[in-house]
Amino acid sequence: MTHIPYTLDTDDPNASPLGLIVLQTDETLEPEFSAYFSDRKYPIHVTRIPSGIEVTTDSLAEMETALPAAASLLPNARPYRVVGYGCTSASSVIGSERVAELVKQTCNTAEVTNPLRAAAACAADLGVSKFALLSPYIEEVNIPLRRAFAERGMSTDVFGTFGEAEEAKVVRISNQSVVDAAVKLGSDSSVEAVFLSCTNLRTLSAIPEIQQRIGKPVLSSNQSLAWHMKRLNAA
Repeated sequence: MTHIPYTLDTDDPNASPLGLIVLQTDETLEPEFSAYFSDRKYPIHVTRIPSGIEVTTDSLAEMETALPAAASLLPNARPYRVVGYGCTSASSVIGSERVAELVKQTCNTAEVTNPLRAAAACAADLGVSKFALLSPYIEEVNIPLRRAFAERGMSTDVFGTFGEAEEAKVVRISNQSVVDAAVKLGSDSSVEAVFLSCTNLRTLSAIPEIQQRIGKPVLSSNQSLAWHMKRLNAA
């Protein structure tokens, strides 16, 4: 056997990695992030967290105990500027502050965000607070979600849901169904914007059409999370 010498590249200090914690059942977040971050000059490292086949408040709450272990599986050779936790509804059940605390237990990161925190920041940046909310989930999940939005100054008096608990069906809700539902809700004169909730709901191609048809801002869990992670990374 011949031992061959080698040299090591120096890490670019301006290209700190981002971290992303994705639900085991999520089929949408990573593909949509590939589009939102297509021009990035820094890596995005991804880990998965166990999640239920069906979305209930109990299955969401169970992720609280799994978050430190999931975060610990992110590569740890360099510190992170931002780690994103990809679940809107679980963030409303666990709480954004608690999510950040749990992630930081095992991951060296300056910031932790999630779609709920990100949506509030995005709404503030746009100067909007009256939302039409479209959720794919059952009512026991929608109640804490709407409460969490209200606590962040985002009203969701106009609200609609597909009433689906099974993640494998949520990810397969058609683009046309999302567009039609969002346009119906967003056309209400009392709302300033639309929010499409759930990282597993496919929204990337739906957003431009909805915006064009209603003439109002349209946010989604994935779009907001990507926007906020970029904003925090640049701070």
